[in-house]
Amino acid sequence: MNLSTSVRHAIDTLLLAPGAVADMTDHAISGLSRSDPLAAVSPLDGRYASRTAPLSPFASEAALMRARTRVEVEYLIELAALDATPISLDGDAEAALRDVYEEFSAEDARLIKALEVEGAEGYAATNHDVKAVEYFLRVRLDELDEADEVDSIDDAEALYPWIHFGLTSEDVNNLAHRLLLKPAVSEVLVPAVREVRDALVDLAQEHRDTPMLARTHGQPATPTTFGKEMAVYASRLGRALGRVVVANGDLSGKLAGASGTYAAHDAAYPDVDWAAFSESFVHGLELEHTPLATQVNPCDDLAALFDALRGVNNVLLDLDLDAWLYVSDRYLGQRAVEGETGSSTMPHKVNPIDFENSEGNLSKANSDLTFLGDYVTSSRLQRDLSDSTVKRNVGAALAHCLIGYGKAESGLAKVVPNEAVMREELAATPEVIGEAVQTILRREGDTDAYERVKELTRGRSVTLDDFRELFGDLDVDEDVREELRALTPAGYVGVADDLVDEIDE
Repeated sequence: MNLSTSVRHAIDTLLLAPGAVADMTDHAISGLSRSDPLAAVSPLDGRYASRTAPLSPFASEAALMRARTRVEVEYLIELAALDATPISLDGDAEAALRDVYEEFSAEDARLIKALEVEGAEGYAATNHDVKAVEYFLRVRLDELDEADEVDSIDDAEALYPWIHFGLTSEDVNNLAHRLLLKPAVSEVLVPAVREVRDALVDLAQEHRDTPMLARTHGQPATPTTFGKEMAVYASRLGRALGRVVVANGDLSGKLAGASGTYAAHDAAYPDVDWAAFSESFVHGLELEHTPLATQVNPCDDLAALFDALRGVNNVLLDLDLDAWLYVSDRYLGQRAVEGETGSSTMPHKVNPIDFENSEGNLSKANSDLTFLGDYVTSSRLQRDLSDSTVKRNVGAALAHCLIGYGKAESGLAKVVPNEAVMREELAATPEVIGEAVQTILRREGDTDAYERVKELTRGRSVTLDDFRELFGDLDVDEDVREELRALTPAGYVGVADDLVDEIDE
């Protein structure tokens, strides 16, 4: 069924708020259509459209329509396979039905929207998105019947009652949302995070022995290496990503009717084990099964996944902040991009915009993920509909994640550790070897070791010569004195370079 221009115009009109068509005239920008990214209300579909595009197959309205169609088709096929039902579908019919969602097109999505908001030939407007999918399948069954190419579909109307048989909309929606969320995470977000982790691993290995002043409480502290610090982030990110993979694999679906009791199914066919049918069907969609539910899947699985994503984001937010500070301290230089403007007024600047952008997007993502995790796990009694509109924003949260991951990776690709600056600051902070001095003296039995070094260094600017003067006055063996004299800030990094090899695989 093709949509006329007038129907498409009606759909566009209905998608706007009442009065918006007239009111927008005074403010519209000439030549700019609403489909243009420059006209998008959200930066996710506007400024960042190219970055969020990989999520479109999983987060768009058309994607949800397709996923709902898949659930309805697979459910019809499973019903037809039951001995109890009077319908049957051969292999050709099953393949033809699966083609409906496997070859789902923009025209299919427009037809479903027309059935919902405007109606189509033979169908009044449903004002219900899932019912529109049911009628869409009737239309496609009619076409298969008329084509007379599938022997077991010779009476399309006989199959009508079995589309959406005994189901509530939430049976379809909860499965459809998870069929989209699962690959969105595994195919888009997880690879993006792995790219960031790989960049961190490369930096850790390349700069494993590049000495760097550490700061605890913002103050000069025992030196480390730049590589070891990047290894910490790589390891943390790997563990956090592992939690995402586990939570994503645990997504769980429900198919139990209006109140979770299989009541309609049982009333029609009391001899069928509908709980077992449901479990088999949900597993067939590669989801875990939720045996106990109200009308609503409890969504604890979604909350766990959102929390795991927040864990990844928190690691990267920590990285963004530290990278920003390292740039500020000139520990990290940034490769200038030819033609790129750093500051609109200060030509010399190369700003750490990627880390700042990542920080902003990941913070927004975490806010959204926290809200989603809290909201979708609650429902008044057996069902209220407030979560329906909220779940439509899952894609936006994932999009902010994706932008944040991409920007973090871009930032890491531009930075260049400035070893000269790091060594210069280490040389200017000799007091950091105080920990090593007092520890070696403790080893030698000096009961005043800590106090001795504290008196020399606390609140004072000291030099290595000040330390050597102290060493000359100590009552220690000469080999210990030489051991102390050999201490330098740049050399006092412990086994930091070896620790890089501890990054979790």
